[in-house]
Amino acid sequence: EVQLVESGGGLVQPGGSLRLSCAASGFTFALRAMSWVRQAPGKGLEWVSGISYDSRPYYRESVKGRFTISRDNAKSTLYLQLNSLQTEDTAMYYCATGVKGDGTRGQGTQVTVSS
Repeated sequence: EVQLVESGGGLVQPGGSLRLSCAASGFTFALRAMSWVRQAPGKGLEWVSGISYDSRPYYRESVKGRFTISRDNAKSTLYLQLNSLQTEDTAMYYCATGVKGDGTRGQGTQVTVSS
């Protein structure tokens, strides 16, 4: 059974940083593309970033230069470094299987950017 457990969210001021983690189990993590998606209050699910099995990164335009996706295949863990956070980044963040985030998702971790 695929299991994805996110952590690392929290409350941060504009301009601040957070590092999200996603612990994966139940499948061969090293062979799967992964991604991060988010859902802001009252809005639909939005793809944020994806990474291929061999660590090629992909980003939506609005987070390029601010967010960095990475993976540690030995630890079956996916990461998302969030820098220069903006209020518009406030959302529940989910990791998901597949580079477009259309696979299995975890339970999410809340990121709130507010002064």
